[in-house]
Amino acid sequence: MFGIRYVSDCDKPYWFTLDRHLSESEFELKIRDRRGYVISDDDKPIGVMRYNLFGDFTPFLTLIYFEEAFRGKGFGKKAMQFWENQMGELGYRMIMTSTQVDEQAQHFYRRLGYKDAGCLVLDTPPFEQPLEMFLIKYI
Repeated sequence: MFGIRYVSDCDKPYWFTLDRHLSESEFELKIRDRRGYVISDDDKPIGVMRYNLFGDFTPFLTLIYFEEAFRGKGFGKKAMQFWENQMGELGYRMIMTSTQVDEQAQHFYRRLGYKDAGCLVLDTPPFEQPLEMFLIKYI
């Protein structure tokens, strides 16, 4: 059975097997601010999801990541619907996310109704990366 719950300190070992970008201090903030989630199937953790507020007023999904065996099976769509509903209940009317243009996630987000909303060029060493594209959705 599919489930999502807020991340807690006991999730730390699992979290960092999937999320290699978040610092430990930011992980603590995700717990405190309830902006991180553990996604499960039959009570077994299978993925993580986190967000921030862009400009202090727009929820910005910064990561959704699943173990390889659970990708492409509808869990991402369910997790996104959960998050979108929760953001709507909190009174937000627009949400955002981003992905690099060389990643397949852009197609996933577009299928969920997200629209392209600009990009960011990071070409300064040592931070070069493919174009970062932003996507928005009105909820």
